[in-house]
Amino acid sequence: MAKLYFRYGAMNSGKSTALMQVAFNYEERGMRVFILKPSIDTKGGECLLSRLGVSRPVDKAVTPDMDVFELVQKEAARGDKPLACVLTDESQFFTPQQAEQLFMVTVKLNIPVIAYGLRTDFSMQGFPGSTRLLELAHAIEEMKTICTCGRKATCNGRKVNGEFVFEGDQVAIDQENNVEYQSLCAQCYFAEREKFYQRHPRVRV
Repeated sequence: MAKLYFRYGAMNSGKSTALMQVAFNYEERGMRVFILKPSIDTKGGECLLSRLGVSRPVDKAVTPDMDVFELVQKEAARGDKPLACVLTDESQFFTPQQAEQLFMVTVKLNIPVIAYGLRTDFSMQGFPGSTRLLELAHAIEEMKTICTCGRKATCNGRKVNGEFVFEGDQVAIDQENNVEYQSLCAQCYFAEREKFYQRHPRVRV
């Protein structure tokens, strides 16, 4: 039986790089993959980007109104080779309904799905898509990275103009309005959070 895998990790844990490696492994063996990412992730346009400098186009940038199951079903019916695997990047940006549709790809089409994404945002709140993937996935795997202090990083810090911030919209893509992200351990995350509220005492905690 095909399975839905959710592979999550903090920022810069190598998720996109790992996805491209998995795609390469399938294709090296003559097998066909279908790569998706949510259209809200404008970084790289319709390509996957790795910090190592590797990139490749996605097969479809998915808008929130699209039925992912139907997309995969149509792709599976095309071509002379069966579809071996569906790979999704930035999966936290899928809607909960689209997460369910990915699950149904494994159930009804018997095609494995490997979804890569963040578990929580910069304020340690779950993304709706990730929450649903955590509820539905047959297998959940953590991809590890480290904080600048050397501890395991589990949190995602957002910087605006070089300063950590802890208020704002859940989604703010890199390089828009000088936004960048940094993976942090819990100790460093809460130390930076305390500094932020010391500088901005009137901001709601």
